[in-house]
Amino acid sequence: MRSTVKVWTGLGLATALIGTSLAGCSGEAGEGEGGEGGESAIAGEAGEGEAGEGGEGGESAIAGEAGEGEAGEGGEGEGGEGESGEGEGGEGGEDAIGALPLPQRVAFMSGHVEAGLALYRAGDSAAAAPHLLHPVSETHAAERAGLDELGFDAAPFEAVSAALEGGQPAEEVEPQLAAAESNLDAVRSKAGGDPAELIRFLMDTTVEEYTIAVNDGVVTDPGEYQDAWGFVVVARDLAADLETPQADQMRADLEMLLGLWPEAAPIPPEDPAPVGQVSALASRVLLALPQ
Repeated sequence: MRSTVKVWTGLGLATALIGTSLAGCSGEAGEGEGGEGGESAIAGEAGEGEAGEGGEGGESAIAGEAGEGEAGEGGEGEGGEGESGEGEGGEGGEDAIGALPLPQRVAFMSGHVEAGLALYRAGDSAAAAPHLLHPVSETHAAERAGLDELGFDAAPFEAVSAALEGGQPAEEVEPQLAAAESNLDAVRSKAGGDPAELIRFLMDTTVEEYTIAVNDGVVTDPGEYQDAWGFVVVARDLAADLETPQADQMRADLEMLLGLWPEAAPIPPEDPAPVGQVSALASRVLLALPQ
């Protein structure tokens, strides 16, 4: 993931996107641009070190944490080609991810793992590998801070990574894949957090990732496209037990949103859904959340 998770103010995003993006169901929509300096940073992606300035009263860095909106100070747009060009290097990136509240970090990691497991099972091990590094690589150590106390077990994830390196097909390591899924589900449950707030975080992140991924009707960043899918999957899971007046409609909207990607795995198609459609459905989900 290109770690520039914009933290929008919940209803503000929903209202803005409803205004501009419902028209986007026919392909026209604002691309979720945050304006001059309005993008907070979770990684050193913002150009020329301006990550986390928060704009002129715009988005704050990482849900208002990391002090005065200066998330990740690093950057200068560097960070290498980390995850298949996902640019997850950079000195400020992982520190800023580590500053996220624990439930958000677990949801963030879960989105990557969901994408990686689906891609591996679909036979695209090369695309799966970067996503499945999140639970085990040193690069993502800040993301995992505090997870051991919640019962996080790296062993099945290490086994999956070894299988990927060795070129083993997913069906040969299905028990390890299932064990990894089960362990992360248990960690997510123990991490707690308000499901509505986590869904809001995931929808905001989905819109940003998809906006980066799709340009001029083409998937130009497959990693971000896959990340966005994973975040919707996690949001759908969180919504399953939500009991609010509009919960049923929200669950239906999440299923529609997930349907904008190819079935079963987020392998980039030739004709991805327009950004406006993703923005519109995400904003409908946000409006259905308790305010």
